[in-house]
Amino acid sequence: MAAVVAATALKGRGARNARVLRGILSGATANKASQNRTRALQSHSSPECKEEPEPLSPEPEYIPRKRAKNPMKAVGLAWYSLYTRTWLGYLFYRQQLRRARNRYPKGHSRTQPRLFNGVKVLPIPVLSDNYSYLIIDTQARLAVAVDPSDPQAVQASIEKEGVTLVAILCTHKHWDHSGGNRDLSRRHQDCRVYGSPQDGIPHLTHPLCHQDVVSVGRLQIRALATPGHTQGHLVYLLDGEPYKGPSCLFSGDLLFLSGCGRTFEGTAETMLSSLDTVLGLEDDTLLWPGHEYAEENLGFAGVVEPENLARERKMQWVQRQRMERKSTCPSTLGEERSYNPFLRTHCLVLQETVGPGPGPTEDDSYSRAQLLEKLRRLKDLHKSK
Repeated sequence: MAAVVAATALKGRGARNARVLRGILSGATANKASQNRTRALQSHSSPECKEEPEPLSPEPEYIPRKRAKNPMKAVGLAWYSLYTRTWLGYLFYRQQLRRARNRYPKGHSRTQPRLFNGVKVLPIPVLSDNYSYLIIDTQARLAVAVDPSDPQAVQASIEKEGVTLVAILCTHKHWDHSGGNRDLSRRHQDCRVYGSPQDGIPHLTHPLCHQDVVSVGRLQIRALATPGHTQGHLVYLLDGEPYKGPSCLFSGDLLFLSGCGRTFEGTAETMLSSLDTVLGLEDDTLLWPGHEYAEENLGFAGVVEPENLARERKMQWVQRQRMERKSTCPSTLGEERSYNPFLRTHCLVLQETVGPGPGPTEDDSYSRAQLLEKLRRLKDLHKSK
C-alpha cells in the first residue's frame, strides 16, 4: 500500500518534472552548436595503457560556485586549457585550498570509516566537496592514500591512525585530486606515486596500465583504465577476497552517487565504455567517489526519471544525512544501478524520455552513447532547487 501511495505522489510531481525537463531540453538545443565545437576539440582515448611537471589544473567541477551556475559554460575548453596547461591552475588550486581550510577547519562533511577484517577505509573530506581516502592494512600498519589533494589533512589522518604511508594512488591529473603528491612523497621518502602515464600525474613514480595490481600488505588493488573525464583516468578496485569483505571501488571523477564526471578529454562512446567497465563489477562493491555530489545528482535523476521509487528513497536518506553534514559515502554498485541515470542508458524509460530517437538504432552501443551524451548535457544545464 505504501508503495502505491508513493507512486501516486511521484506521478503528481511527474508533470512538474516533465515541464522542467522540457525547459532543459530547449536550453540544450540552443546550446547544441557550442557543444559540437567543444566535442570537436576533445581527443579520443582508448582504455589501453598505452623533475616536477608543468602544473596541470584542478578539475573545473571543483571550482566553488553557487548551485546552478557552472563557470565552465561561458568559455568552455578555453577555460579548461588555461587551468590544465598553465601555472594559473596550480595557483588557483592553492588559493582554493587556503579558502577551504579556513571555511571547513574540520572538513566539509562528517565521515565514518569502514572496518573490515584487518582492513580499514577512511574517507577524508578535503577542499569544498572532495574526498581523499586512506586504505589501511591494520595488522601491518601500512596505508595507501587515494587522491590526496590536501596533504595537511591526509597527514593528520596518517598520524592519528599511527600508520606508515607507502603508496599514493591518483585517479587523474586534476589538482583537486593530485595536489598533495609532492608534499606527501617528500615527507614519506619510501612512498610511491601511482597513476596513468597518459595523464601527466604530478610526481608520478610508478606508471600503471589497465589491470595492473598494486600490492601493499594484504591489500590487493587493481587499476582499471576509465578514460573520458581525462585521457588517462583510472579507478582503483580493492579486492575484498583477502579480508573476506566487499570489494571497494575508488572512482575518482568517473562515477559519483547518482552521477558521473564530465567528458573533458574523450567522447560519449569513450565514457560509455568506461562506465560499462564499472557495470561489470559485483553489486555489493562499495562505491567511494571523489566528490560529495549526492543531493544535487539525485535531484537531476528525479527530473529524468520521476517515478523511480529507489531514487526517491535514496534522496530521503541523503537529505537526512546532509542536514547533519554527514557524508553520503559509500553507496553500492547495486544501488547505483537502480537510480543512477548514467548507468541506466539501457533502460526503456530513459530512452523514451530523453533518448536520441523514437527507437533503437542498428548500433545499440551508439544509441546508448547518444543517450549518455544528452544526459550529461542536461545535467550540465540542470538547476538544483
